[in-house]
Amino acid sequence: MKRKQLVALSLSVAAALTLFAAACSSPAAPAAAPTAAPKAAAPAAAATTAPAAAAATKAPEAAPAKKVNFPEQGKSIMLTVPFPAGGSTDIGARLLAAGMEKALGVSVQVQNKGGAGSQSGLSEIAKYKPDGYSMGFANLPTTNLIYSDPDRKAIFAAKDFIPVGVQVVDPSAIGVTASGPFKTVKDLVDAAKAQPEKIKFGSDGPMTDDHLGIFQLEKASGVKFAMVGFDGAAPNMAALLGDHIDASFGHVGDFLSSSKAGNVRVVGVADKERSKFFPDAQTLQEQGFNITNSSTRTLVVPAGTPKEIVDILSAAMKKAMDEPDHVQKMQDAGLTLRYMNSADATAFWASMDAPAKALVDEVRAAAKQ
Repeated sequence: MKRKQLVALSLSVAAALTLFAAACSSPAAPAAAPTAAPKAAAPAAAATTAPAAAAATKAPEAAPAKKVNFPEQGKSIMLTVPFPAGGSTDIGARLLAAGMEKALGVSVQVQNKGGAGSQSGLSEIAKYKPDGYSMGFANLPTTNLIYSDPDRKAIFAAKDFIPVGVQVVDPSAIGVTASGPFKTVKDLVDAAKAQPEKIKFGSDGPMTDDHLGIFQLEKASGVKFAMVGFDGAAPNMAALLGDHIDASFGHVGDFLSSSKAGNVRVVGVADKERSKFFPDAQTLQEQGFNITNSSTRTLVVPAGTPKEIVDILSAAMKKAMDEPDHVQKMQDAGLTLRYMNSADATAFWASMDAPAKALVDEVRAAAKQ
């Protein structure tokens, strides 16, 4: 992608982050998971925008409830992760699948369908048969941003999915190699000032919350990085570990294992408070950059799935997330549990939808001037 085109796309993403940052920290969030689950900042929508957004955007609704035999013994459920294997979304999805197997009494198999920053996989999920045997993950606000940008030509929108529930809210973070010269975000910014568009900053793809975070950092600091987009968190991390990029904008869960191994240093966390997984890493706000950002991992089924089936899946999700073994494994992976049921997840999604489109339209119009 040419730099001029990338900047136009990126500007559209950047304008959305301030609004979504408020969404990740508002006290109006739905109730958290049981106290056994790790505590996280609530990802509720901004109080000033949520009512208008909810009114402007009709949330997807499940079909009228009817009595069903679900799941049938001997049948399996497929869970699609729209990112390559090995990233934090994939890790959380596989742990959830194992727990839901026990709760439902049938096999729950995970498949990866990466591509275009999750757009490829989401396109498939939207077309699955709405019978409960095909589920997927949608990361917010990445999903909202994809179908809000007409240049992406997405074949799906909010109406094509029914949220089963939210599993994780994973705050964004900035990582560098432990052996490298950068110790703080200011070090990265100073290097970019000295070498404009030379410091390579990786993300998990265009029109994702990570891509958006890099450009928000550019806006806040007045520098220009060399943007490098990858097809998911795993290849982004591989590039960082291989010294192909200077820094990576990812999530807390993406960096934990490499940090424990001594290969990665987290120099900033994009949250209101420091992460318990990286207590020594200052927040971006502590370092003078008013940026908060996170990824809300949402289990979905295609629109038209009967409400009774959605309720069964949502209850199984909750049961799996309540299991001490699941809580511990998510903790070990650096993933912050934050359960929302289907109704709360649907309302949260809707509250982010209209503002995303409005901001994308506004910045696209400004880019044409």
